[in-house]
Amino acid sequence: MMSKIGKNLIAESGLAPFFKLANADEVAIDAPDNRKGDALRTWVRALSGFQKEALVRSARTGDTWRLVSDEGPYLNGHDAAPCPLAFLSSGMVASFMNEITALAELRGVTIRKLKLIQDNYYTMKGSMPKRTMVGGAENIDLQVEIDCDLSDAELHQFLLDATFASPLNGLMRGQLESLFKLGKNGTELPTAKVAELDAPLFPDPGNHFARALPEIGALKLMEPVGPTPKKEVVLGTATGGSSLADEQDRRLNIGAVAVLREDGIKEIRQMQYSPRGTSFRFLSSEDGRAPDANTLISAGIGFCFMTQFGRFVSMLKLDLPDYRIVQDTHFSLGGASGGTGKAGEADPIETHVYLETSESDETAQEMLDISEQTCFLHAFCRTDLKTRLRVRRV
Repeated sequence: MMSKIGKNLIAESGLAPFFKLANADEVAIDAPDNRKGDALRTWVRALSGFQKEALVRSARTGDTWRLVSDEGPYLNGHDAAPCPLAFLSSGMVASFMNEITALAELRGVTIRKLKLIQDNYYTMKGSMPKRTMVGGAENIDLQVEIDCDLSDAELHQFLLDATFASPLNGLMRGQLESLFKLGKNGTELPTAKVAELDAPLFPDPGNHFARALPEIGALKLMEPVGPTPKKEVVLGTATGGSSLADEQDRRLNIGAVAVLREDGIKEIRQMQYSPRGTSFRFLSSEDGRAPDANTLISAGIGFCFMTQFGRFVSMLKLDLPDYRIVQDTHFSLGGASGGTGKAGEADPIETHVYLETSESDETAQEMLDISEQTCFLHAFCRTDLKTRLRVRRV
């Protein structure tokens, strides 16, 4: 067993891992201009090892959430919080549930039972020393367990309409190239390979994260629930530290199982099948009681991108003691939940990167290029993806 990387700052901080900020304005995180229906600004900073902290502010809800992420033994992490991909899976399944329940209300469909079982798949192939390692994303499997009076044909069409209505549909359908700005030691650099955002570099959030104070909430928004059940995954990985191997050809499988509680909050169990790890329970809600779907999705993209910086510099022994990002995501309102009647849409993700390093400007540019190239969730945006539906009557 390899030794864990870095300190377990998430556990040592004494803070609840997830909370709503009581003082977002004082922290000075604002939301972007809301050009599509919802605009979210996500700040992410590296804490220690693969532990990261995000603050996410939504223009639509006005809420700001603090979330943390870690990795399990496959990256020699402390397993103190969910991995980055867990956030996207949980946000996605929450978004699908939002649209299914909203569309049922719009169309007068009575749903007596509903459970969503989702599987997300990603790939990592190539050599890090040769700079040929590339992250990929594959189609999503969604099993809907439902009790309602629609015929099979009506139900299939209803569920297709609901999944297309999800704002996340905008990142899945078509191929969006993410946009970036790069800063090194307080100085702006041009990007090398990745597409550059045509805008000024935002101010570095620096240590503003430390000012965040929690609103007192009664709900436990996230907690570990034990090891994920074993499942065979083609090219799956399960060994300690395997995600740090120089040469890789592996497939990741992150699952999410969602039910709607009596109080209207979605309870999601995140499954980490490959690389196998701990399952965490998430709560999600669109009314401010728990993080909304777009917040979880936005945090997941930011966390995943930040992990790739950590992987690249640790594998090649580069100097990067501190790094942060500010990421803007833009989504339409949900086709059903927002009443637009349209498929969900999204704009390319815009990310400002702040690196503190003694490496050269060229190496800083390469850190950004390789991190984008190996990020599963920027691959998710670059790839035209479909949701494969299965229905099970219960």
